[in-house]
Amino acid sequence: MTTTYRIALIPGDGVGREVIPAGLRVLNRAAEVTGAFTLTAHEFPWSCEFYQRTGLMMDRDALQQLADFDAIYLGAVGYPGVPDHVSLWGLLLPIRQGFEQYVNLRPIKLLPGLRGPLRDKGPADIDMLFIRENTEGEYAGHGGRLHPGAPDEVATQTAIFTRHGTERIVRYAFERARERGKRLASATKSNSFNYSMVFWDAVVNAVAGDYPDVEVRSYLVDALSARMILNPESLDVVVASNLFGDILTDLGGALQGSLGLPASGNINPEKRYPSMFEPVHGSAPDIAGQNRANPMATVWAGVLMLDQLGQPEAARLVMAALEQVVREGNTLTKDLGGSAGTREVTDAIVAAVGAAA
Repeated sequence: MTTTYRIALIPGDGVGREVIPAGLRVLNRAAEVTGAFTLTAHEFPWSCEFYQRTGLMMDRDALQQLADFDAIYLGAVGYPGVPDHVSLWGLLLPIRQGFEQYVNLRPIKLLPGLRGPLRDKGPADIDMLFIRENTEGEYAGHGGRLHPGAPDEVATQTAIFTRHGTERIVRYAFERARERGKRLASATKSNSFNYSMVFWDAVVNAVAGDYPDVEVRSYLVDALSARMILNPESLDVVVASNLFGDILTDLGGALQGSLGLPASGNINPEKRYPSMFEPVHGSAPDIAGQNRANPMATVWAGVLMLDQLGQPEAARLVMAALEQVVREGNTLTKDLGGSAGTREVTDAIVAAVGAAA
């Protein structure tokens, strides 16, 4: 029996409007090849352009509109003239928090065929999975400004760490580590943050008792960032708070060879709400509409989506196709040293999905 999944598309701004249709083409090809499912997609116009027309990044009842979908496929938000905090807090963070997408999943992997920025490190050395807490911590949105614009102006930003929120992300990370190499690294800064990060360390240590088969090590975040450069092969699964995970995964994206590759999943593991999948590059308005955007991060995000939907064979086919196109090196965008456009790369991946079956 074929399963039908309802996918909400939010292409957003700039190149998001090019890479989301590209990713959807690849996913539909995987559905066709496996015969196990179909996708029905509904597109929403929410974006910075929508904000400029309405004063809102998305409809006031956006979460209610999205709640019945099986997944959300997001392109990119951001455009000159709309401050970044407006676009972020008007769309992305309300969806993450409102739908309890408390896991931000970021694979950091150098694909065979690509040369990363580290001279002596290849695909065998760079293969990490980052688990970032996604709904509280430093991005909880608690704070304010007093006397704005005055000489005595005060701004506060309060990080929120709950035992419930911290334990669930740490436990999720231990589970993923158990599935992989049974090694978990925890990012902390407990020498400086004597409340929040000491608390984080205590929760990690407590949960570790339930996973005696997993080796866990705690690293100060600055030392961990250096380790990602100097000794990336020593890292497998990494768990981090919202802010630390945000910064470290962008460093990880650079290790992949191009910001056109890193993918992200905003996951509600219990599936009470739809999860959201996105490339982590920006909207790149300077190249929008020019057939220059790399669709691979969006395709990779689609792999994460297929896994979350319970279609591992389709996810395997798409990832194998993506890796084949990269390995062959004949159809790559400019950021990867090639001269192909968005459409040409998408065509190559679609063709490879069938060949990988």
